[in-house]
Amino acid sequence: MTPAEFDRLVAAAYARIPARFRRRLKNIAVVVEPEPAPAQLARGRAPRGSTLLGLYEGRPLTRRSVFEPFAMPDRITIFQGPHERLAGSPEHLAKLVEDTVWHEVAHYFGMDELQVRAAERKRRRGGML
Repeated sequence: MTPAEFDRLVAAAYARIPARFRRRLKNIAVVVEPEPAPAQLARGRAPRGSTLLGLYEGRPLTRRSVFEPFAMPDRITIFQGPHERLAGSPEHLAKLVEDTVWHEVAHYFGMDELQVRAAERKRRRGGML
């Protein structure tokens, strides 16, 4: 898949986030990279020999104050290579990308890894976040 095609998958996944959540996404950049860099693997606490599908870097919404000065944008990075290697079909790839975007957005809203996993299970059962 070309980088432009993968970018479109990420954009479509982002567009499927319900408006009530998208409206609250402020000062955040969503970017696509081919592979995670070693420093990103370390920040994402990826075990040796594993990789990341996505990474949220920033200060979660629940830890911000209205009294804080301007800050650089938070960043959600979606990694193309790991998604393509894990996907079994084009449909599976689109679903993996959608799940990863949701996962990283949940971190933006202040959910830790355990909370995100619980929300993902609820979402799969049809109970949206």
